[in-house]
Amino acid sequence: MRSILHVDMNNFYASVECLYRPEIRNVPVAVAGDPENRHGIILAKNMIAKKLGITTGEAIWQAKQKAPGLVLVPPDYKKYLRFSRLARQIYYEYSDQVEAFGLDENWIDLTNSLQYLHQEPVAIADTIRQRVKEELGVTVSVGVSFNKIFAKLGSDMKKPDATTAIPYDRFREIVWPQPVGDLLYVGRATRRKLEAIAVNTIGDLARMDVEILQRKLGKWGEILWLFANGMDTAPVRKIGESEQIKSIGNGTTCPRDLKTEQDVRLVFTVLAESVAARLRDCGVKCQGVQIFLRDNDLMSITRQKKMEYPCCTSRPLIDTAMELFRKNYRWQKPLRGLGLSAIYLVTADKHIQLSLFDDTAEKLLVQEKIEKTVDELRFRFGHEAVLRAAALLDPKLTGFNPKEDHTIHPYNYFR
Repeated sequence: MRSILHVDMNNFYASVECLYRPEIRNVPVAVAGDPENRHGIILAKNMIAKKLGITTGEAIWQAKQKAPGLVLVPPDYKKYLRFSRLARQIYYEYSDQVEAFGLDENWIDLTNSLQYLHQEPVAIADTIRQRVKEELGVTVSVGVSFNKIFAKLGSDMKKPDATTAIPYDRFREIVWPQPVGDLLYVGRATRRKLEAIAVNTIGDLARMDVEILQRKLGKWGEILWLFANGMDTAPVRKIGESEQIKSIGNGTTCPRDLKTEQDVRLVFTVLAESVAARLRDCGVKCQGVQIFLRDNDLMSITRQKKMEYPCCTSRPLIDTAMELFRKNYRWQKPLRGLGLSAIYLVTADKHIQLSLFDDTAEKLLVQEKIEKTVDELRFRFGHEAVLRAAALLDPKLTGFNPKEDHTIHPYNYFR
C-alpha cells in the first residue's frame, strides 16, 4: 500500500505578500488582477478575508462589498516562484518522488522512504508542516492517503495548518459523505450534471452504475467513478524524471466582452501567433487545436479537433480555432475570455508527405519560413516591429503579447 502526502500552501499568494508587508497581516488582504484590463478578480485571500466570505475568482467589486477595508495587492509571481522552490527543497529531503500541482501544491510519495525515515506518514506530515511554518513563515495543510486523489482531498478538508489522514480501511467512512464537488476534477458544470442524476456525494458517485456515468459524462464518467472508489493508481513523478510536453497554449481575459465573430477572430489571432512562436521555439509542431471559451457569467467550454497536417504556423491554428468556435458557440452570452492550445505535439522534423494534387503541406512550409523571419525581426527590434494589419482594427483587444506576458504554473494531473 502506498503512502502519499499532498501538501497545499494555505492562502499562498496572500500569505507571501503578508510576509513582505507585516503592516497588513491583521487586516483582510486579497491578491487581485488588474481591473483596468478586466483581470479584476480575486486570485488569493488571507484567512481574515476568507472569514468575511471573500472567495477566489469573484470580482473585486463583489469582494469590496463584503469587506470595505479590503487591502488589494497585485500579484508578484517571482516571489511566489521563489517560495514554491524553497518549499520543494524541504519536501525533497523526505522523498525523491515530489510532483508539483501548481505553484502551491505538491504530492510526495513516501512509500520507498519510510524505511529510512523511521516515522509514520502522519508524523512526517506534521514535521513538514512545522518546518515550512518555521523556515518559510507560511502554513500548509497536508493530506495523507494511499493515492494522489484522496491525499489531495485530505489536504482540502482541514485548513489552515492541519493534517488529515484518509487510510485505506476508512476511506469510505471519511470520503463518501463529502460533497461530490470536492472530488478533484469535478467542476461546476460536471457537478450540476451529476446532481441532475441524484449524485450529490462522493459516495453516490462511487455507488452509481458506471455505464450511466459514461453515458452522462463520456470517458470522464468512468475516471471519476474510479477516483470515488479509491482506484487511482497514478504515480508521483520522481525528481529529474523526463516530462513530455503535451500541449502549448495561451489564454486571456479580454479587456471588454466579445460580442461579434470579428472580436473573437482578433483575439484568436493574437493567441495563435504566440502559440505558433512558442511551438517553433520548442522545436515541435502540433496536429490538433483546443479552444477554451468563457462567457461573462464565467461558464466555460473546451473543444478540440485534430488537423490533417502538423504545423507550427499561426494561420492553421486560427482557422481551426474559428471552425471549432462556429460549430460550438451560439452567442447565448458575450464572451469574457478565450484560450487556444496546440495539442498532439510531434517533433518539428517529422516527415510530411507532399502530394501531387494538394499543395497545402508545401504552403505550410513556405508560411513557416515567413513566420520564422518575423520571429527574428521581433527578437531584434521588439514585438511591435511587425504587426498584422488586423491588429489595427481594435488595438484594445489586440494590444497584448501573450508569448512574453504568460506565466506558467498549473500542471496537468493526467500527464
